[in-house]
Amino acid sequence: MTYHPKTTLPWLEPHQSFPPLDQALQDDTPWPGLLAAGGVLDADTLEQAYSQGIFPWYSDNQPILWWSTDPRMVLRPENFRLHKSLRKSLQRFAASPQCEIRIDTSFGEVMAACAGPRTHQAGTWITDDVRQAYTELHQRGLAHSVETWIHGELAGGLYCVALGRAVYGESMFTRVPDASKTALAALVALCRAHGVEMIDCQQETSHLASLGASAIPRTAFAESIARTQVLPSMNWSFSPESWKGIL
Repeated sequence: MTYHPKTTLPWLEPHQSFPPLDQALQDDTPWPGLLAAGGVLDADTLEQAYSQGIFPWYSDNQPILWWSTDPRMVLRPENFRLHKSLRKSLQRFAASPQCEIRIDTSFGEVMAACAGPRTHQAGTWITDDVRQAYTELHQRGLAHSVETWIHGELAGGLYCVALGRAVYGESMFTRVPDASKTALAALVALCRAHGVEMIDCQQETSHLASLGASAIPRTAFAESIARTQVLPSMNWSFSPESWKGIL
């Protein structure tokens, strides 16, 4: 992602309100979905952003960039595609006493792992400032980690943001095959159990599409989160019985 300083964008002062979503750059620009730049990255701003369907994404050498993509990639829990090989892997995982899903026991470690170097990717957007801001959100009970543990070791996981029953997937990592997919499947199972409409995936990728995610108009996404973020929060706990929702 390359930021062009000549692009006309609203420049936010700290804690200034975001512009309307329909002011995001259009498809005929190099950065469709880019809404604003600047501001500050802290828990208050993140909470305000997510409540409107806005997310930060930028690199070390850039100002804070705020996005509202159109269309928006989402995964409806009932549409999650449990392919045959993954189903077998989950069944083995669920049956093993050495394997478990934990929630919010190692949020910092999950974020650090998600920030690690990846093949064919230079650098990371999950900088120390980003980690600090999301950790503050986690301390408020608004950001969560879903963790795959095998033989007492953290093997993979993901972190997400949740306002009421509006859930926003952020990033995942894996250290062994299928560990991140296992964490995603666990999140899907929790969301199904609590009637979550959709998990925000932010941007369209073929990998997400293969798991059942699809693109919806930004207006439909905004209507959904406005409706669901005022609902009671999910119960962020996971037990072996939780797998029954998808296996």
